[in-house]
Amino acid sequence: MNTMQDNPKPNISSTADLQREVAELLVECLNLEVTAGQIIPDAPLYGEGLGLDSIDVLEVALVVSKRYGLQLRSDGADNRQVFNSLRSLSDYIAAQRTR
Repeated sequence: MNTMQDNPKPNISSTADLQREVAELLVECLNLEVTAGQIIPDAPLYGEGLGLDSIDVLEVALVVSKRYGLQLRSDGADNRQVFNSLRSLSDYIAAQRTR
């Protein structure tokens, strides 16, 4: 029998919900001075978008790995694509997550 206690994380019902959740995670783990709603899904996370640097991406990778049960390596060949935007990060999580 599966109860809420067995699975404390709610199921993500849509791509928009997952994007919103990941945006909130970014704001929280990086102490950003924007709200999750201000993060444009297709805006770059690096440089002129959110302005993240490589250390920020490492922090996000750690939090995402723990939260969603997937492995993001700091030297991953696809990291540039995965961390290109909120949308690409959310799509990657949706495809790879185990939680």
